[in-house]
Amino acid sequence: MMKRVSWMFSLALACGGGSGETTTDTGTGTSTSTDATATEATGSDTTTTTGTSDTPTSTAPTSTADPTTGEPPTTGTTTTTTDPTGTSTTGAVDPPMSLADIVDGELELIADGHMFTEGPIWSPEGYLLYSDIPANTIFRWAEGEQPIAFITPSGNSNGLAFDAMGRLVAGEHGGRRISRRTIGDPDAETIVGEFEGQSLNSPNDLTIRSDGTIYFTDPPYGIQPNQQELDFQGVFRVDPQGQVSLVADDFDRPNGIVLSPDESLLYVADTNGEHVRVFTVEPDGNAVGGEVFVALQSDLPGDPDGMAVDAFGDLYVSGGGGVRVVTPDATVLGTIEVPEQVTNCKFGDPDGKALFITAQARVYRIRLKVAGA
Repeated sequence: MMKRVSWMFSLALACGGGSGETTTDTGTGTSTSTDATATEATGSDTTTTTGTSDTPTSTAPTSTADPTTGEPPTTGTTTTTTDPTGTSTTGAVDPPMSLADIVDGELELIADGHMFTEGPIWSPEGYLLYSDIPANTIFRWAEGEQPIAFITPSGNSNGLAFDAMGRLVAGEHGGRRISRRTIGDPDAETIVGEFEGQSLNSPNDLTIRSDGTIYFTDPPYGIQPNQQELDFQGVFRVDPQGQVSLVADDFDRPNGIVLSPDESLLYVADTNGEHVRVFTVEPDGNAVGGEVFVALQSDLPGDPDGMAVDAFGDLYVSGGGGVRVVTPDATVLGTIEVPEQVTNCKFGDPDGKALFITAQARVYRIRLKVAGA
């Protein structure tokens, strides 16, 4: 049975926190993580919780005045539409100006009892997949069903994505590769496992351009220090012909990665840097630039991790007490709070208006007024 958990959606403009670093021993498949204890931020609208609770609590969404003008936040125009199933849904038609323009439901616990969840991705077939890294398993969840083990072993997979042909692409810690498989096949093929003759660190997260170009991050979370062959933690590109090239080698811990809706920008979170960087994607797929897009320091649990993007180009960045929402002009609208450290998030549901959030042992869902890109 799914549990409903209602939490306050903070409009605080400063969010972030503990690293949430996970290390998977490729020999044993075990994992350790750094867990931070939430602290209460005084003098603001941010409310946090130490640990987790199975007891639902309910707090209505709140809003604060614009810190520069003192005016209340404006609310975008909304419209009611009917999806193919006949269900009426409310969606924003103007760019969101506050969390009130975004959040359309309560935080809902849909899966529990895992070891360390990551990499949620919604399938066009109508179900959610997500990784449990130390369990070496990809789980499947569908509406009205309990999560089930779907792919095991998974190579200690982390980030997941579907390509244009519906094949599942994964960043594997254990396999130290980007892999691809047709759903139902027992084995996955290697897309890339090394760079210039040296093994990758432990591919973490990935995003796929419409032409098939894959961008992925390669921090060392899934290996021991003596296993690292590359002397940097990079961001890479694999072109449609399978050729791998380096996008950047000056990250501390590159982590979440996502493209803007028009695929002209590539956003990459640097967990230890506590910021998100942005690259311009050229027509041939080459990504250039890499300046800091938004700084997200905070004392709340979790530094920048996995990310998602909505149809308006707003970023949803894991960490800092939940999921921070950042507009294309780098304004932080606030935080969708989660009662434990968040690792990743992606849009899903048949209408694309739900955010699925992985949070260590658990997976949550929250309905939104906006759809994913």
